[in-house]
Amino acid sequence: MNNSEYNKAENAVDNTENSLKNAADKTKWKVEDLADRAKDYINEKRANDEEAKHEDWLDRAKNNVSDAWDSVKDKANEAWEKTKDTTEDVKAEWNKKTN
Repeated sequence: MNNSEYNKAENAVDNTENSLKNAADKTKWKVEDLADRAKDYINEKRANDEEAKHEDWLDRAKNNVSDAWDSVKDKANEAWEKTKDTTEDVKAEWNKKTN
């Protein structure tokens, strides 16, 4: 197998890593934002003369994290498929060379 086939496999792995990093960076709520979002929620409830409830806040956060997870999962699946396809190509090329 020539170096270009190995390079394709390495590039596929690098692309997978980059896709996952990009997906994680694009999540709706980053950890650093949670405290600010919680304060905003409390202030919103105060402005509407409503009680800020722990369960209500957790439901909001859970829904947002769930959406973010779906996005990360989609990117991870996409990256896996691309890597798997390249791996199969490399494997087929190897089998041609060794048979």
